[in-house]
Amino acid sequence: MSGDDTPDADRTPGADRGHDPSGAEATDTGSESGSSTTPRIEGPRSLHVLTVPYQIAQQGISIAIALVVFGVPGVSALFGSGRSLLAIAAALAVVLGATAIVGYLVASYRRFEYELTSDTFDIRSGVFSRRKREIPLRRIQNVDISQNVVQRLLGIAEVGLETAGGGQTEAQLRYVGDEEAERLQSEISRLSRAVEAADGETAEPEAERFDTIFEMSQRELGVLALISVDLRIASFLFFGASIFAPSAVSAFEPESIWEYGIGLESILGAVLGPAAALVGILVLALISGALNAARYYGFRLDRGEEELRYERGLLQRFRGTIPLSKVQTLTVRENVLARALGYAALTIETAGYTPTSGESNGSQSAIPVAERDRVVSLARSLEAFDATGFERPPKRARLRYAFRYAIGLAVVVALLYLGTVVTDYGLFWYVPLLGLPLVPVAAHLKWANRGYALGEEHVVTRNGFWVRKQKVVPYHRVQTVFTTETIFQRRRDLATVTIDTAGSQSITGDDAQAVDVDVGTADRIRERVPDELYGALARRRSASGTDARDRSPTGVADGPTGD
Repeated sequence: MSGDDTPDADRTPGADRGHDPSGAEATDTGSESGSSTTPRIEGPRSLHVLTVPYQIAQQGISIAIALVVFGVPGVSALFGSGRSLLAIAAALAVVLGATAIVGYLVASYRRFEYELTSDTFDIRSGVFSRRKREIPLRRIQNVDISQNVVQRLLGIAEVGLETAGGGQTEAQLRYVGDEEAERLQSEISRLSRAVEAADGETAEPEAERFDTIFEMSQRELGVLALISVDLRIASFLFFGASIFAPSAVSAFEPESIWEYGIGLESILGAVLGPAAALVGILVLALISGALNAARYYGFRLDRGEEELRYERGLLQRFRGTIPLSKVQTLTVRENVLARALGYAALTIETAGYTPTSGESNGSQSAIPVAERDRVVSLARSLEAFDATGFERPPKRARLRYAFRYAIGLAVVVALLYLGTVVTDYGLFWYVPLLGLPLVPVAAHLKWANRGYALGEEHVVTRNGFWVRKQKVVPYHRVQTVFTTETIFQRRRDLATVTIDTAGSQSITGDDAQAVDVDVGTADRIRERVPDELYGALARRRSASGTDARDRSPTGVADGPTGD
């Protein structure tokens, strides 16, 4: 906290803050002569001057939409009723309400300040009650920058600060200038590294140099649009259409084909029912694919020594950072269509980070889609893991999967048969029985796509057929290892081993898991991973001490002198 006690009423927005109130300028005093821990963005700063008119326009549009949807008939009746006093009172209330909203937005803008210090990011805000926050730089995981089309035209951006262990955005700046947002992103990243370096008694870092390591091509964008549809949803829709479409068609069949000559309506209905369902599935796939292509349009990934930076988006532009020192888990994702085409995606999970940049699962896309060899190569450049020697679950697990699918199929048949008996609809309960020969195939595919591998520095797990996820967890990131056994697993001496990390996906239960392994194997994994954890931590401490001695002029790591 800066400790500035000057009354806010005596301040002019932007005065003695080292910048133009628009946020477009920044003072770089001390960037060369000062320490690398000195912020290059000086003094308390205010938001961009376009913040107020932009927010007023937002509120005005929202109110107009609400009036159009809900209030136009009532407003028309009120002003057209001839009750002049009532109409005047209503008009006065609207004017006063609009004035109050504008006044609040202006006051909120004037009372909002942020300041970047050498070890914290400070925010002072609040109209009726003042709120002061100090966010330690060492806790900041990422600085997200987002812009929609209008914001890009106006040259403003929203900046979100994410912290370790936070379930939501810690702080948001709505809005600052383009250049100011980029400076904040760079400075917070630099100062965070400087704070960590000071804590570890290592050399203070300088500005990072970034190189582009991945840029999405138009071909890859098309492949992303193609593989983005969730095939599980499509299969359920197709299954539902096959069951219920014939029933809907039968309701329109004539009592006699001679009544309409040759029963043309019946023939068209039988053909167009399934066709309409397939068209609906195709439209859903195209829409979801187009939306994903728009999300990742222009995707670029840059790498520095300490972090990754990404930029993506067509209608909504996002820019963010991924600190390499806080990476918890790497995940190579492939749905069944991507595997057939030889493509995959890479996501990176950091400690306790829940992004606001459009990701739904608490991780960042390092590569939205690319050829699988290229994805694996980049993943290994981040974590040099070895995925050879995968061990699958014992073969008796396949029998468990087959029983599970057969029981599920029997339940569906029974429900449809019950519906046919108690209602007047023909639900074609026997149609699902056509899937009975596929049960052993599905059981084998589920078994074949599961496994685990224990390497020298990483544990790797693999699960899923429709969407196969190969998770890579460094031993030094492991938090806990535990074994679970369901009633059905115990009957076959099987267990699941979960490797928990500090990442945000552990909250949603999406940790790395060795599923349906032998009970004895599960015990060995549970004992070995903690041993590897302690060994990895000892090796990292030893390497850190060696690096510190190498950087010291005397060749000895800095530390207590014993005086």
